[in-house]
Amino acid sequence: MIYLTKILSFSASHRVFNPTLSDEENYELYQECSNPNGHGHNFVLEVVVKGEINSNTGFVIDLKILKQIIQKEIIDLVDHKNLNLDIKELNGIIPTSENLVLLFWKILENKIPNAKLHKIKLSENTHSSIEYYGE
Repeated sequence: MIYLTKILSFSASHRVFNPTLSDEENYELYQECSNPNGHGHNFVLEVVVKGEINSNTGFVIDLKILKQIIQKEIIDLVDHKNLNLDIKELNGIIPTSENLVLLFWKILENKIPNAKLHKIKLSENTHSSIEYYGE
């Protein structure tokens, strides 16, 4: 089995808060991430796919095609957006990185030809990341 990773980045803002809680309770739970005006990240998105090598092309999937899919389906959706206000798929969902990887998986899962989505990794910064394997 061959595993391919495509890494792209995007910038977005969000406010991490639970609307059923007071501002004080949200601050206690989410600290500065619950700032009423939000905050931003330069996210790094890693998409890992797996598959067998096609004997006609030598590829599992052409990385240019994989990049185009991720760009169209994910990056164009979230880049330079407010995740709380601009992304209808996140309506009613707290826009944590955990919830973002679930959404990204759902979007990409059946869109990659000749390969199977294996993992999505999302980093908000150089110190932490979230990985999801679709299980």
